[in-house]
Amino acid sequence: MVFRKRSLIRTCQAAVAAVVLATGAVAATGAAAQAATQEACDLYAAGGTPCVTAHSTTRALFGAYNGPLYQIQRASDQKYLDVGLLAAGGVADSAPQVAFCAGTRCTVTKIYDQTANHNDLPISWGGFWKGPGPNGSDIGADAMALPVTVGGHPVFGIKVTQGVGYRIDNARNVPVGAQPEGIYMITSSNYVNQWCCFDYGSGEVSHNDTGNATMNAIYWGTACWFNGCTGTGPWVEADLENGMYHTGSGSNKDPDNPGVHHPFVSAWLKNNGTSNFTLKYGDATTGGLTTPYSGGLPRGYSPMKLEPSILLGTGGDNSVSGVGEFFEGAVTSGFPTDATENAVQASVTAAGYGSGGATNTGAVHAAGANKCLDVNGVSTNPGTSVQIWDCNGGTNQTWTRSGSGELTVYDGTRCLDASGRGTTPGTKVIIWNCNGQNNQQWTFNANGTVTGVQSGLCLDVTGAGTANGTLTQLATCTAANNQKWSLS
Repeated sequence: MVFRKRSLIRTCQAAVAAVVLATGAVAATGAAAQAATQEACDLYAAGGTPCVTAHSTTRALFGAYNGPLYQIQRASDQKYLDVGLLAAGGVADSAPQVAFCAGTRCTVTKIYDQTANHNDLPISWGGFWKGPGPNGSDIGADAMALPVTVGGHPVFGIKVTQGVGYRIDNARNVPVGAQPEGIYMITSSNYVNQWCCFDYGSGEVSHNDTGNATMNAIYWGTACWFNGCTGTGPWVEADLENGMYHTGSGSNKDPDNPGVHHPFVSAWLKNNGTSNFTLKYGDATTGGLTTPYSGGLPRGYSPMKLEPSILLGTGGDNSVSGVGEFFEGAVTSGFPTDATENAVQASVTAAGYGSGGATNTGAVHAAGANKCLDVNGVSTNPGTSVQIWDCNGGTNQTWTRSGSGELTVYDGTRCLDASGRGTTPGTKVIIWNCNGQNNQQWTFNANGTVTGVQSGLCLDVTGAGTANGTLTQLATCTAANNQKWSLS
């Protein structure tokens, strides 16, 4: 990746980035070689606020890093694979993952920390709020659920569905107490909700609510805890425990902040521990940063009381109802300058995030019936019902999962569709002309279920039937075998 200015990046920010790059400073990473290109955490280090965690499934956040990005496990034989980079300081090498996961489901079991602190994020063991995993633990994300591109190369992000969560306790060298801290992450407006909490940042070691000011994490979503929010979101907010704060008073009355809508969003939070927290956002593909709030901490939140736990995808007490997408992020020691954050934003936009990543084509297998998702009568007519049938490799059983979450058939000319944009149990599942609406977008979850993005309901074999011709529908999710599917 080559650092370059984009025409829409403010001239002053590009100049700051160039000055920072000229210092040549490189933070310590898992690799000893001098970085040829400075990436996000090199820039933070050059600004005097080094990364103490650096997590990404898409690319290196240090120019010299050449270690693994994340670990996956496949369901068929429980084997593991570390996903690395195409080259030091480069983007993820996704080809081994695609081959490894062919014909089965894969789960992201760990996100490696690229700093020398090795604050890797495993699946969270749970907390006050129980996850859907064994003994109340959370679950890992579907490794194939979020294909995108970086610099034109296919990579995968982390799609946090409800119940997915990662966490490390007793993390090394992270800010604690009232020590200042900076955080950024790259996320998306494509997949959000209002529930608690899609977070990235500092939480409690006990995975319980230990009081105000014991968290400092970016919250991303449409939560409006203090009323008076402008617009419908999503927004970048600060989860400081017992509240997601738009401002020091909590509410958002800024007419210029009705919500942020980009396929790739850069979200920022910094907190000096005693008197200021600052929120920023930007388009992660172009341009600079906007600051919707920089000011005093809420009453009762000074000084901060941070604990050495770093989380992704859940709240401090393991609240597991939030959803979101994560591509990269870091936590810093110290309160980063605006100049440093501008330089990091410029490096992110230069990376070249893009939609339409790797696709997966094959049969969609119904686990309970041991049959395939099938378009009735090999018809291409919009409105044709979708059923299960003996697997035969026909064109009416060959589905492609696109980067936007569609399931297409007949070479992408028809999409799996919730009939009439229905959102109630019993809605028929059909094929229809692809139109980009969210009743044609589907999420493959780590437990094998497939949910409609619009409805949140599960793709279901009606009546748990196993006979050829049994129709499919939307139904309340139960995780029963008639709601479990795999694409291969």
